[in-house]
Amino acid sequence: MSKTSIASAAIVAGALAAGLSMATTTTAEAAKLKCYGVSKAGQNDCAAGPGTTCAGTSKVDYQGNAWKYVQAESCDKIALPGGRKGSDKPLKRDLS
Repeated sequence: MSKTSIASAAIVAGALAAGLSMATTTTAEAAKLKCYGVSKAGQNDCAAGPGTTCAGTSKVDYQGNAWKYVQAESCDKIALPGGRKGSDKPLKRDLS
């Protein structure tokens, strides 16, 4: 096998591996959703509503407009103090 053939085979193998890796990542990300009201203060993933900018900016535990990415089917099953649950929509509770 020539050096050109070996290099071409390596490029094709690398491209296939990258494609498979991207497909796996996309599938894993697709299985997650924003779950509001489940993060501790300062541990939200992003955008905790007016007055905040992004990750780590929530002011109170379980702030209703702060979210974390969780597995899609688990959001409303997350048990919180006081019998509260997570939601796939922003909540009006515990706002800072």
